[in-house]
Amino acid sequence: MEKKWWKESVVYQVYPRSFCDSNGDGIGDLNGITSKLDYLKELGIDVIWLSPVYQSPNDDGGYDISDYQAIMDEFGTMEDFDRLLAAAHERGIKIVMDLVVNHSSDEHKWFIESRKSVDNPYRDYYIWRPAKEDGSLPNNWGSCFSGPAWEYDKTTDMYYLHLFSKKQPDLNWENPVVRQEVYDMMNWWLEKGVDGFRMDVISLISKAPGLPDYEPESTGYAAYNAGANGPRVHEFLQEMREKALNNADTMTVGECAGVTLEEAKKYARSDGKELNMVFQFEHMEADFDEKTGKWTTKKLDLRVLKEILTRWQKGLQDIAWNSLYWENHDQPRSVSRFGNDSDQYREISAKMLATCVHMMQGTPYVYQGEELGMTNCPFNKLENLRDLESINAYHELTEQGKISEEDMIAAINYKGRDNARTPMQWDDSAYAGFSTAEPWIMVNPNYTKINAKDQVSREDSVFKYYQKLIRLRHNSDLIVYGTYDLILADDKDIYAYTRTLGDEKLIVYCNFSENTREVELPEEFTNGKIFISNYDDAAVNEKITLRPYEAIVIQK
Repeated sequence: MEKKWWKESVVYQVYPRSFCDSNGDGIGDLNGITSKLDYLKELGIDVIWLSPVYQSPNDDGGYDISDYQAIMDEFGTMEDFDRLLAAAHERGIKIVMDLVVNHSSDEHKWFIESRKSVDNPYRDYYIWRPAKEDGSLPNNWGSCFSGPAWEYDKTTDMYYLHLFSKKQPDLNWENPVVRQEVYDMMNWWLEKGVDGFRMDVISLISKAPGLPDYEPESTGYAAYNAGANGPRVHEFLQEMREKALNNADTMTVGECAGVTLEEAKKYARSDGKELNMVFQFEHMEADFDEKTGKWTTKKLDLRVLKEILTRWQKGLQDIAWNSLYWENHDQPRSVSRFGNDSDQYREISAKMLATCVHMMQGTPYVYQGEELGMTNCPFNKLENLRDLESINAYHELTEQGKISEEDMIAAINYKGRDNARTPMQWDDSAYAGFSTAEPWIMVNPNYTKINAKDQVSREDSVFKYYQKLIRLRHNSDLIVYGTYDLILADDKDIYAYTRTLGDEKLIVYCNFSENTREVELPEEFTNGKIFISNYDDAAVNEKITLRPYEAIVIQK
């Protein structure tokens, strides 16, 4: 297997609005990130993935961009960005930008021009269609944020397509001028010295010719990603590779909604013609409900999770490369979702989850606060929420009678995106040390117990455990490149697998439950040594007793 720096890296995602506020306005900013680079250096990460910092009206947390070559006022200036980039590079940390080019903001100058008239030079930068003869919408596509994916614009008596919010019109990738605009912008950032791109919903950029209807969901509309992996998506990405990405030594990861294993092999192909890796979502959808989708408090069946992750581990082996993650800015906190966030088990289960994912083949992603075992937040009321997706879904699902108001609030507390967006918990002072002013979103009340200041100083903390996992990966080709094989596939509590590279071999046991379980250690490991474990007194015996949420890795 070909060695690459991005295969051997650990990536840390920063959501700037919630990371660190340097100027006391309650909103995180670029200088705040710069001030915390030494903390990230101490953690040991190699790459920062920066969620969008571009000019934006903030309809969808900065993923609605009105100027791709300017910095959002609340986050600072381009000089601040240049300083952050230089300071990161001085510490050996690379920076990957979030590239959001399936859509722009409706306040982008291209769209402002586009909507003026049918013959405006920018008209074909977006996807406009008239109503059908009977006056109905151009097709049955739905938006990711509820309702139809079409918005009427009376100036030209036509509809524009928005697979996300109506303030996020989809760009028309069929137009070669649009594509060149995107590549020029990417090259501008690469010339600045950024180290690559995480590509937002990149699997949606190619729409099917004629924009056909798809199978509707219970909402009456087709899923926003029903047309994912369209006919020209690979052609477009190969063109992007030639016209932009090959101009620097980049790391690229595509967020691919609706991606299948077969498609992923094309996106993240090892010949380097498209992307280095993709984010797939199958394991994030394993605990969905048939009627209400993600909006449920139901717990995951571990056997389903194992089947999905194993299929991806084996399916991409020697062909492409996996992204490994439990959390990002769109997901709730993993210790509340897949572990146990009670006082008794929070730290031990956070370490178990980290072990499970960091010992797999692929590039691990750590989301801000995950390395502290930060938990979901008790929002409890609609007015405490900021996320468009949660607020829209609340109104849609309760008004349709699909879920009670009480159950929907419980589901948002459990699965809502705002869980990932509460301020980073730096210390036990007011507002968790994130800001000197009231933050833009509520602080999780448990910040007095869970914060970086405590964890950096305490040897048995979640932070120190992540640090150890990252150090092990940096010093082990076996962890990075070894083959993965699942064992105990039908066990409902234990996720166990081996990693093999030549004569070297590891066995990983992770107990996802409160049950104490005994497992028989394969003979080849009985004289092995403990590589890492989340209980101090773990021991190697022919039979291993796994305590609640115990993780143990044994090297042959």
